[in-house]
Amino acid sequence: MTSRYRTEVDSMGEVKVPLKALYSAQTQRAIENFPVSSIPMPSLFIQALAFIKQAAARSNLELELLDFDKAHAIIDSCQEIIDGQYLEQFPVDIFQTGSGTSSNMNANEVIATLATGKLGQQVSANDDVNMGQSSNDVIPTAIQVSSALASHRQLLPAFDHIIDTLDKKVAAIGHITKTGRTHLMDAMPVTLGQEMEGWKTQLSKARQGIVMALDNVVALGQGGTAVGTGINSAPDFPAIFVNNISVSTEVDFTVSDNFFYNLSSQDAIVSLSGQLKTAAVALMKISNDLRWMNSGPLAGLGEIELESLQPGSSIMPGKVNPVIPESSAMVAAQVMGNDTTISIAGQSGNFQLNVMLPVIAYNVLQSIELLAKSLILLADKAINTFSVKQDTLNDALARNPILVTALNPIIGYLKAAEIAKKAYKERRNIIDVAIEKTDISRSELEELLEPHHLTQGGIADKG
Repeated sequence: MTSRYRTEVDSMGEVKVPLKALYSAQTQRAIENFPVSSIPMPSLFIQALAFIKQAAARSNLELELLDFDKAHAIIDSCQEIIDGQYLEQFPVDIFQTGSGTSSNMNANEVIATLATGKLGQQVSANDDVNMGQSSNDVIPTAIQVSSALASHRQLLPAFDHIIDTLDKKVAAIGHITKTGRTHLMDAMPVTLGQEMEGWKTQLSKARQGIVMALDNVVALGQGGTAVGTGINSAPDFPAIFVNNISVSTEVDFTVSDNFFYNLSSQDAIVSLSGQLKTAAVALMKISNDLRWMNSGPLAGLGEIELESLQPGSSIMPGKVNPVIPESSAMVAAQVMGNDTTISIAGQSGNFQLNVMLPVIAYNVLQSIELLAKSLILLADKAINTFSVKQDTLNDALARNPILVTALNPIIGYLKAAEIAKKAYKERRNIIDVAIEKTDISRSELEELLEPHHLTQGGIADKG
């Protein structure tokens, strides 16, 4: 057994650590203390920690607080983690100490071990890697940095992709007229273009809300250290730090105007999560519209036909289901649930520190990733590829008594209702019934009730 472990020492005493582990005593204590979910912190969060430690080392070097050789050993070690190496060395469960101290020390210890190996002399996890920092400013900063990175790298491009896909689909089929529906019941006609422009505007406004929320997310509290006062951190550190991390991440971060805000609350992330929930609501709405429009193919609406991607039943041969919109709807539900978790966790700021930081990090990053991937899937495998069943649309329009609404200004609501009810009851064309019930000619009725014309709004001419 002794050959498989080594003994490490921290302020609480000796701890046995796996021999090949790059982490040390505090990480091992966290592994033993929190065997909860077996879910480690997200990889992008770990990358954000490495970006922070790297920027801190550069900043402390500029401030002449850290010697050149140690600083560059730390910087190079951080870069390896940023590049995706050593993720298995970050095993701490998300359900850990609420400040995320265990994850901060996990990063400090791994980086110190790597830097020590490069330098050939001891690099301290606390005194060197964590210089001028505290878990209490590092972890909130890591949440904000990782959320900003995920949004800029994944989510905003995914929004752009689905919006562009909708633009192309509108250009291809937007002119086609269909029966509108309110309360899932027949209503006045709309074009497919009008319907999809509604989807596009939902997504565009959701994207806009996320961009606006990111304005607060990129304002970092690094330099606030333990309680927001900046104890043990150089006064110039915050400004130098945000410059360094902005260069390395290619995201424009700024110094927060109040470090107590960043440490004691997670309002910026709660706000971002709220905008992610708004995006999820839009995703759910669009997904369900596609499912309804595709329903059938014989006993449903059957307005469109989604791409056939896989068999839909283990017992019913030939059945094909709308699997991509279903997947997207489940993603929307998950993001809404994540927002509830983040909202509850955001309330757990007690005095100078929020103590549910790791679960906030996990949920907001999951929401961003799920939305980004789902938006692209919905664009590529549902919106871009569905075909229109023109005969079904035309048949429904021809038999839609609600078209009589256009005659309200000419014959009045009650007379129009009488015509609509008779057409419904007798399953007749609305124009044939209107000829019997009014003195309007067939040619005039055909012009007044032409479905595509009715999608343009306006009031029928009483003359």
